[in-house]
Amino acid sequence: MSTARKLRLGAFVQATGHHIAAWRHPDAQADAGLNFKHYQTITRTAERGLFDAIFLADSPSLEASGDPDALKRNGKLAKFEPVTLFASLAAVTEHIGFVATASTTYEQPYTLARKFASLDWLSDGRAAWNVVTTGNENAAGNFGYDAHPDHAERYERAEEFVDVVKGLWDSWEDDAFIRDRESGIYFDPDKLHTLNHSGKHLKVRGPLNVGRPPQGHPVIVQAGASDDGRELAAKTAEVIFTAWQTREEAQAFYADVKGRLAKYGRRNEDLLIMPGVFPVVGRTDEEAQEKYEFLQSLIHPDTAWGILKTRYKGVDLSGYSLDDPAPLPPTDTNGGKSRLQLVTDLIAREQPTLRQLVYAVATARGHRTIVGSPTSIADQLEDWFVHHAADGFNIMPPILPTGLDDFVELVVPELQRRGLFRTEYEGRTLRENLGLARPENRHVLARRQTLAA
Repeated sequence: MSTARKLRLGAFVQATGHHIAAWRHPDAQADAGLNFKHYQTITRTAERGLFDAIFLADSPSLEASGDPDALKRNGKLAKFEPVTLFASLAAVTEHIGFVATASTTYEQPYTLARKFASLDWLSDGRAAWNVVTTGNENAAGNFGYDAHPDHAERYERAEEFVDVVKGLWDSWEDDAFIRDRESGIYFDPDKLHTLNHSGKHLKVRGPLNVGRPPQGHPVIVQAGASDDGRELAAKTAEVIFTAWQTREEAQAFYADVKGRLAKYGRRNEDLLIMPGVFPVVGRTDEEAQEKYEFLQSLIHPDTAWGILKTRYKGVDLSGYSLDDPAPLPPTDTNGGKSRLQLVTDLIAREQPTLRQLVYAVATARGHRTIVGSPTSIADQLEDWFVHHAADGFNIMPPILPTGLDDFVELVVPELQRRGLFRTEYEGRTLRENLGLARPENRHVLARRQTLAA
């Protein structure tokens, strides 16, 4: 197949891999979360595979069920802060982008704008910010809050927060720095702008003490799929990471969010939708299935019950066995609403036992799991891509480093053979490789509009 439209690929990495028991696998790097050489290796692998970006999810708190028996078996708890790690990885790579997660609920816009602008400079224009409101209710106590802020309030603050950060990135016009030794003029004061924002949730003066980022703004990424999340994405995001089990669900989401763009003066191509995919790749379908079953066999019963306690907060599971039918989870949460809905839909659709539910979420926490040969994996990715369920995919390796190796060595060549994926990077910055326009400085735009009036 040959087409001008190319799918995008992100490498969504979690230390030892996405499977809940990945660290127990003999091929996994058990100390991966605090091993810089490990991250260097997998980032270079993703770059060799011509991935657009490497993505790290993050939370400003320990994410745990509160069950000590499950907690002691969790191999993903100790890990680097993403921006710090990416600043180091930028020095040992040339093309791949860096998507770092940072919270609008538990960070301040000035500090966040400054560190992402710095990352964009250090990487020569390869930075992206994954905007999250933080669903982890455990975070509140780390920042002096008695309780996690309400879901609607978090999203209201997030919308204001993103606008403030973009305003700070526009503090300096692109050509503000003259640096004329003869005259002694370092910058043009007419091209420095103070934000002076005073809103419902935030009060920020500015200006930012970092020059305008090479990309204008680091790429804005968002992952919420609730109605609030969709609206925020339609207004502010340039890439959405999302989770769906079926093509029909993904198509409905794709059409819904793209359909919201016009009211914000945006085009379909201004927003890329990239569902998460957990691929277990074998040279044959049978080999892939054996890999999958071995991974599932590594789940300890304590870990299984820890997963279930997280999904069934406030529900007494003491009378259940793992072979009992899974009941529907609680109907509301102040955490991640879209992930709760995914699990609810899965139970209603497939009516699994609790054990089967554990197996479903132990892999990719509600994201789609695909098991098969390179041809089979590519078939499924192509199906979603050509039927407008996705603009690309966030690849979630089951174990690291070998899970990413398998995808790069076996699946990427098959996607290239079909004309679906690049054979070389198109540009220098992350924006250029994603096909996203560089935003104009708001003050330059306003000045031009005033002159034209």
